[in-house]
Amino acid sequence: MKPRVGQMLASTVDTTTVVVVRAPGGDLEITCGGAVMTEPGGGEAATTGVPAPERTGGSLLGKRYADEGLGVELLCTKAGPGTLAVNGVPLAVKGPKPLPASD
Repeated sequence: MKPRVGQMLASTVDTTTVVVVRAPGGDLEITCGGAVMTEPGGGEAATTGVPAPERTGGSLLGKRYADEGLGVELLCTKAGPGTLAVNGVPLAVKGPKPLPASD
């Protein structure tokens, strides 16, 4: 799938939903709990399975998940037990930007 900025994706194995904040030009496989995320069709995406046991690290509401090497960033809009990953590599929570010194 070729993600687009602003695209909403929903997990098919738990309640997680994300919005694509930054995306590279190529195709990526964005997964949650080991299953490919899809665009919700008209409403909430139906959950049709369970997360893979090794992919249940969880996702946190309001946190950004990013891979700087790939140039992808996702914003979690609904938390769930599944781990977010791109091309099979789990995404790390993006840390806050440090504020400039006020000397």
